[in-house]
Amino acid sequence: MSSAELDGQFAELFAPLSGEERAPSSVKARLYSALIHEQQETGPLASLDASVEAGRELCVFEKLVQIAPIGEQAKSPFFCQVCHARVLAEHFDNPPLYWPHCPYVKFNES
Repeated sequence: MSSAELDGQFAELFAPLSGEERAPSSVKARLYSALIHEQQETGPLASLDASVEAGRELCVFEKLVQIAPIGEQAKSPFFCQVCHARVLAEHFDNPPLYWPHCPYVKFNES
């Protein structure tokens, strides 16, 4: 399966449903984390610089890592793994998260 096909399936999975009941944000957050962990098993994630070049916005913590004077390999782990936003989002529906460009915040909005 190509990267474009995987991206399409991912977008479909998290797209808002019209007129139907939506999954709780905590379920979306746990699913997102599980999908990222699965992706890590197949190889390293894209670096933050590559993510920005692809048009993805970075959260404030990722931005700090991106501008740090470290190698590209150190910029490709799943930084959300150690973020409090992930923990709150996976355990509470509509947690009080307001970081710009955080994927876990976006689950509250959809």
